[in-house]
Amino acid sequence: MPYVTISTVRGILDAAQKKSLLEQITDLMVEVEGQGNADFRRNVWVRIEEQEPSHWSLGGMQPTPDVIAGTFGPIGADGMRVSRP
Repeated sequence: MPYVTISTVRGILDAAQKKSLLEQITDLMVEVEGQGNADFRRNVWVRIEEQEPSHWSLGGMQPTPDVIAGTFGPIGADGMRVSRP
């Protein structure tokens, strides 16, 4: 029974991206570890673990919510990425 954990910065993925990631990782685990056996799907656990931007650093720079929103666009109250003009 595989357990897959994806760690990411909170605010990078919107609800649709999370759903897609969970589905695609599950599909990949069924294909690889389950050798294509569809029954294996019920044994696959996938979790997205989000941490606050202040808990991350890349090259010594800590992303801020403003930097994330400026790069990827903000996430609205509905959990979906707001399109940038």
